[in-house]
Amino acid sequence: MNEGDQMPEAVTQSVARADNPAAWFAQDFDGNDDWIYRFTHADVNELTRAAAHSASVPLPELLVGDFPLDGLAVTLVELRREILQGRGFVLLRGLPVGDWSPALTARIYYGLGCHLGQAVSQNASGHLLGHVKDLGKDPSDPVTRVYQTNYRQPFHTDSTDIVGLLCIKTARRGGASAIASSTSAFNVLAEQRPDLLEVLCQPFYVDRKDEIPLGKEPTYQLAVFHRHAGYVTCIYSRDFIEAAQRFDDVPRLLLEQIEAMDLLDRLVASDRLRFDMVFEPGDIQLLHNHQILHSRTTYEDWPEVEHRRHLLRLWLSTADGRPLPMAFEERYGTITPGMIRGGIRVSGSVLNAPIEP
Repeated sequence: MNEGDQMPEAVTQSVARADNPAAWFAQDFDGNDDWIYRFTHADVNELTRAAAHSASVPLPELLVGDFPLDGLAVTLVELRREILQGRGFVLLRGLPVGDWSPALTARIYYGLGCHLGQAVSQNASGHLLGHVKDLGKDPSDPVTRVYQTNYRQPFHTDSTDIVGLLCIKTARRGGASAIASSTSAFNVLAEQRPDLLEVLCQPFYVDRKDEIPLGKEPTYQLAVFHRHAGYVTCIYSRDFIEAAQRFDDVPRLLLEQIEAMDLLDRLVASDRLRFDMVFEPGDIQLLHNHQILHSRTTYEDWPEVEHRRHLLRLWLSTADGRPLPMAFEERYGTITPGMIRGGIRVSGSVLNAPIEP
């Protein structure tokens, strides 16, 4: 922290544990699958009818009124409440993506997303619909986004309120998904290592990976944990923190910062916190980004291009999302609930929703 900087709110308050339904541990779901919603035939029929109804509307212009749902709309309200106010995640299972064209799959997924929030850009190209696929990018390049490789993605958050992943195809081996409650991680740290929790509540330098909004610097400062307006909110991607070290004007990471991140990484990957999921084609994983971290193991893909692992991603801004601390403006653009917030906004980019990667 530089001289004259204000101590973050999370540090000035007690590091007492935070209690809410998202403060769960992996064992809470032993023998329990109520976090899975299985699409019915009626649901699928509703989705295909809505897709036909909206066929003339380009995806970037699609609004919830263009994609009308009946009974499924009521279900999505309940699931959305569980994401934002409950455990922080759900898995929707059973979309027949193998029977649909890429264009129909994208439209149905995007339209369903409109009932949960407003899609925001995921990169400097203005992509509202992201493709999580190995594109042969070099993982050692500090500006590479790891989702475009087959390398392991450690536990991290994205820059949005809700992140959604639709599985189109699975890998030959590996690529397993796992999630962890950042609220539970906060609580364990508060009990076991409050000194390192305080380190994680102070700003780290974070790399924008050359996706720089107009008037901004290549890096910004943001803490990992924030206690604000009655919530514990987490934003963490160690890859982006370490990438910022390529800049000469960024201070070197302190030993206590490295120790704190090492402990957080071990904690969320432990059997106690890590909850594993095995994706099937047609699954949609929906996460409350502010309180759920997610990861992916390394994977080996199929030799045939048409069989290779492929997920579609949505970043969704929610009009009634939780209040965010002022520091988030550096990453989110605005923090005002009701405004479109989050995503990656770069001057000159045009919002688009590519059907293919």
